Amino acid sequence: MSDPARMSEAEAANRLMRLAREIARHDRLYHDQDDPEISDAEYDALINENKAIEAAFPHLVREDSPSRKVGHVPSSPLSKVTHAVPMLSLDNGFSDEDVRDFVGRVRRFLSLADDVPVALTAEPKIDGLSCSLRYEHGQLVLAATRGDGTVGEDVTANARTIADIPQVLEGAPEVLEVRGEVYMSKEDFAALNARQEEAGGKIFANPRNAAAGSFRQKDASVTASRPLKFYVHGWGEISAEPKPTQAGMVGWLEHLGFPVADYFKRCDSVDEALTVYAEIGAARAGLPYDIDGVVYKVDRLDWQARLGKVAKAPRWALAHKFPAEKAETVLEAIDIQVGRTGKLTPVGRLQPVGVGGVIVSNVTLHNFDEIDRHRLRVGDRVRIQRAGDVIPQVVENLDFDAAREPYPRPAECPECQSEAVSEEGEVDIRCTGGLICPAQRFERLKHFVSRGAMDIDGLGEKSIAEFLELGWIEKPSDIFTLKAHRGELLGREGWKEKSVDNLFAAIEARKGFDPGRFLFGLGIRHVGAVTAKDLMKAFGSVAALEDVARSEEAMARLSAVDGIGAVVAEALIDFFHEAHNREEVALLLERARPADYVSDVQETAWSGKTIVFTGKLEALSRDEAKAQAERMGAKAAGSVSAKTDLLVAGPGAGSKLKKAEELGVRVMSEEEWLAEVARG
Repeated sequence: MSDPARMSEAEAANRLMRLAREIARHDRLYHDQDDPEISDAEYDALINENKAIEAAFPHLVREDSPSRKVGHVPSSPLSKVTHAVPMLSLDNGFSDEDVRDFVGRVRRFLSLADDVPVALTAEPKIDGLSCSLRYEHGQLVLAATRGDGTVGEDVTANARTIADIPQVLEGAPEVLEVRGEVYMSKEDFAALNARQEEAGGKIFANPRNAAAGSFRQKDASVTASRPLKFYVHGWGEISAEPKPTQAGMVGWLEHLGFPVADYFKRCDSVDEALTVYAEIGAARAGLPYDIDGVVYKVDRLDWQARLGKVAKAPRWALAHKFPAEKAETVLEAIDIQVGRTGKLTPVGRLQPVGVGGVIVSNVTLHNFDEIDRHRLRVGDRVRIQRAGDVIPQVVENLDFDAAREPYPRPAECPECQSEAVSEEGEVDIRCTGGLICPAQRFERLKHFVSRGAMDIDGLGEKSIAEFLELGWIEKPSDIFTLKAHRGELLGREGWKEKSVDNLFAAIEARKGFDPGRFLFGLGIRHVGAVTAKDLMKAFGSVAALEDVARSEEAMARLSAVDGIGAVVAEALIDFFHEAHNREEVALLLERARPADYVSDVQETAWSGKTIVFTGKLEALSRDEAKAQAERMGAKAAGSVSAKTDLLVAGPGAGSKLKKAEELGVRVMSEEEWLAEVARG
């Protein structure tokens, strides 16, 4: 795992970009195709690495960051469903201390005294497919998968075939969305694979894949033939909550007829919750279904409501994952991959080995310093680790002391044979070939049309590779001239009139597009999605940014933008210093005509205002108060100045209140602020 404390800002930005891309790919494989390449623990490791780097470099958080997303928008032929209440994912913990920290954060956010107990519920985290069941007047009317948390798939007909899911409820409120996990038992999974093998059908890698593949069928009769089960763990939209606690609600749902997982328990303390975790861990191997941890939830529903959520996860829940697993194997080869920015990344190819039920054959080596640190050579026996707090990695070279020459660092790019160099102060080695490097050309184009950038539907990796081979495109601006090849494209295999017209319509639709995403799509080093948006907010357009970057006072003006440091400023200056970059941007501005920046902040009376909180807030914690201000479009600041629009002062307010009065800043009590929030 990358250590954020040892990373430069440039390294952090680059790693966050790669993590966003890698995690998005695994989201697509897991949620949309039910065919993951890595284990849950390995995926958690990527998420945790991303989270750690973002915590160390908050100004580098990307618009396409995994911390902002849940799952993946489904692309199957099943109808799409928008959830009335988003289906969120959970933050992860990997140690007892993480769980204690979680409860500590709850206490601080709610301003709870140390002697106020925080009761939790604890339950096994079943490895299945999340599902929402909507009942109206007691009748099942809709079932949907989670999808990306906002949009899922309509699987109502499939859900009706699962015996654990009631079709009619007695005593249910007018509207009730029940949420839980569709899963397959270990025994049923083994029997299904035996039948599939005998019939020459698809062999599933694990029970989760089997459950997801069986449930997300267009033909419900296929689902009916598969042994699926369901456990309830929560709810979404509900017209009336009959109980004030999580435990009470789960008990009520069980009374309505929904199965609840074994070991579900209400815990009065962290120690009791950790005892349940240990009990479930000890019983894990003997449970009839796969689990990968224990989920804790704050029991009081009124506290859950106050805690709310951060990005894609609720503040009131935590998934406590089970620990790492290790195995020994042989490092058979070290390959070098060339990324979009020219970085050369070594990848270890392993003699395939099973670790916790997953076959691992590749391991990321990060950089050549990592190879030197472990003294890795092809043929070495290595110990690898799948863990919750690191990505799949080599943790020990068992042949460390063997006398051999060091692994050579590459002097040239394996793709274009251009010189490969390291920048001063960086560990990364990069190709100097730029757009002449096939690897970078393809990756730069792929990045430009990606979802976080220009998001051109229909122009995927296969099409980009095809158009590159034909010589129709070499740089992003060429995309907007593809229409000249319409006749030739119609004559090619796989392209019909409708698909061709759809592609050109998607390209045309991106004219006048968002300037921040356009800037991000240029692939300037260290300019992520969030940074690009900040730059557009500051300068209004890409043309204006270019003028600033080429001015004599460029460094000062760029560095003055909130969140933009010297590294980003230098990257922008270097980018626009190159004539070929300016020529390409000029062509893109002419052909794509990106719009000027328009703020998307929610409009309220407090939009754009600066608010400071001081003194002892009695109903709110400081974090909750700031979150309220930000939801209303305001900026929560830490000090009072002439630019402050409002000071919310609780008891004990001192120097900040005095300064606000001297400057004529408006002052409110906490009670007045809460009334303002209620009015919206």
